[in-house]
Amino acid sequence: MKRFHGTALAAVLALAGLGLWSGTAPATLTLFAAYAQEATTTPAPTPPPATEAVPVVEDMAIGNPDATVTMIEYASYTCPHCAAFHAEVWKPLKADYIDTGKVRFIFREVYFDRYGLWAAMTARCGGPERYFGISSLLLEGQKEWAASEDPAVVVANLKTIGRTAGLDDTALAACLDDGAKAQAMVTAYQTNATADAVEGTPTIIINGTKHANMTYADLKVILDAELAK
Repeated sequence: MKRFHGTALAAVLALAGLGLWSGTAPATLTLFAAYAQEATTTPAPTPPPATEAVPVVEDMAIGNPDATVTMIEYASYTCPHCAAFHAEVWKPLKADYIDTGKVRFIFREVYFDRYGLWAAMTARCGGPERYFGISSLLLEGQKEWAASEDPAVVVANLKTIGRTAGLDDTALAACLDDGAKAQAMVTAYQTNATADAVEGTPTIIINGTKHANMTYADLKVILDAELAK
């Protein structure tokens, strides 16, 4: 399980994304480095003025909305344990429980770093209809798209994944340039993770009860017990 190193760093991730897509990466990266070094004393981003509409950050959910069991997964696109959980658990979980209407599944992003935030912005760019497809591409290809230390290379890799999912460059640029949405995503993540006492990823919450990383066999036992109630 990948664990948090405090919430202050997360508070500046939105700032790290601003301006990158329009060619101002050097200044942005310098800003990010400065904030990261002082993460313990850095205040949260200033909320937008009351006259500005705050972007809506909806939960990404799949499955029967009336299911008696709701499963929430907190995961980061840059967390190796999350990629492994996806590889080993997602397909049988979807086939056995989600597609059959037994479980409502909600995926909540966790942002350990700027790459994880940018990946989430890419996933959300396709809307709810394409979200889980892009999410799978990101987790399955994590070792490839996130491998570079050069942010420009990572951006290019994310755009390639977006194009694979049917998004065009104009749509991707608009999504990845949306600083207000990035800040709203970080705020939503902090609110949800605090409410659910999430300390690392992946964290699984089933009908309100928190669980750590587990095998599909162990998850199946918990889900079947909830369904039997």
